[in-house]
Amino acid sequence: MPITNGTMFMPSVLIFIGIPGLESIQCWIGIPFCAMYVIALVGNSLLLIIIISEPSPHEPMYIFLAMLGATDIALSTIFVPKMLGTFWFHLPEIFFDVCLFQMWLIHTFQGIESGVLLAMALDRYVAICYPLRHATIFTRQLVTHIGVAVTLRPAILVIPCLLLIKCRLTLYRTKLISHTYCEHMAVVKLAAEDVYINKFYGLLGAFIVGGLDFMLIALSYVQIFITVFRLPQKEARLKAFNTCIPHLCVFFQFYLLAFFSFFTHRSGSYIPSYIHITLSNLYLLVPPFFNPLVYGVKTKHIREKVVKMFHCKDQV
Repeated sequence: MPITNGTMFMPSVLIFIGIPGLESIQCWIGIPFCAMYVIALVGNSLLLIIIISEPSPHEPMYIFLAMLGATDIALSTIFVPKMLGTFWFHLPEIFFDVCLFQMWLIHTFQGIESGVLLAMALDRYVAICYPLRHATIFTRQLVTHIGVAVTLRPAILVIPCLLLIKCRLTLYRTKLISHTYCEHMAVVKLAAEDVYINKFYGLLGAFIVGGLDFMLIALSYVQIFITVFRLPQKEARLKAFNTCIPHLCVFFQFYLLAFFSFFTHRSGSYIPSYIHITLSNLYLLVPPFFNPLVYGVKTKHIREKVVKMFHCKDQV
C-alpha cells in the first residue's frame, strides 16, 4: 500500500527483475542454466544411487559425499525452476513470505554445503596425517553428529535474518528485486529504513559459517601438504595428493564464487549488476553441476560403478 515519499508498507508480493540489463536475452540465458540444472540432477542422483546401493563405500568420505549430493539437488531445485519461470514464462511474482522462506532454504543449504566441505577436509586431514587412528576417530557416531551439526548450524543462524526483515523493515522503496532469487542483501536493499543491523548480522552469519569453514579447510590442507611432502616415497606422495584433488577443485570453485558474490553485494558498486547477478546464479548452480563430474572422474570406486552400470545397460 503506497504512502508518502514514494515508499510503501511491506508489500505482499515481490517481483523479480531477473538479470538487470539483460532482460531481452534472458530467454536464451535460461537454456544453459536449464542444461546445467538437468546435468546436476542426473549427476548427483547417480552419485546418491551408487553410494546408497553399495555397501562397500559407506566410509565417512562417501557419506559426506552423499550429503553433498543431496544438498546440491535441493539447492539447485530451490531457485532454478523459479528463475526459469521468470526467464521463459514471465512469472516473476513471489509472495513476500514465500520469498523469505526461499531465502532461508538457499542460505541454509549454502551453509550445509560449506560445512560438508569442512567435514570432508577434516576427514582427509585425519586420513593422511593420522592414518592409523582414522577408523577410531571417524566413527559412525561422530559422522552422525557432524551431519546434524552442519545441518542445524546454518538453519538456526539464518532465522534471525528473516526475523530482522519481517519485524524491523516495514517501509520499502520498491517491490522490484534486481535478482533472480531471494538473496538476503537483495531483499534488504529494498527497504527505505535503516538496515545497519540487518547488514551487520548478515556479515556475522557469513563469517561464522563460510569464513570459519574457509579458514579451517585452508589450515587442514596446510597440515596435509606438510605431511605429504615429508613422505619418503614419491608414489606415496602422489597417491596422497590424488585423494585430495577432487576436494581441492570443489573447494576452490565454491569459495571463489561465494566470496565474489558476497563482497560485490556489499561493496561492488563498480561492478555491472548483470555481471554480479549472473555470477551469483552461477555460484548456486556451478557446484551442483561441477561436484558430481569431479568426484565421478577422480574417485575410482564411483567411476568403476558408473562404467559398470552403463556397460550392463548396453548389454541388455
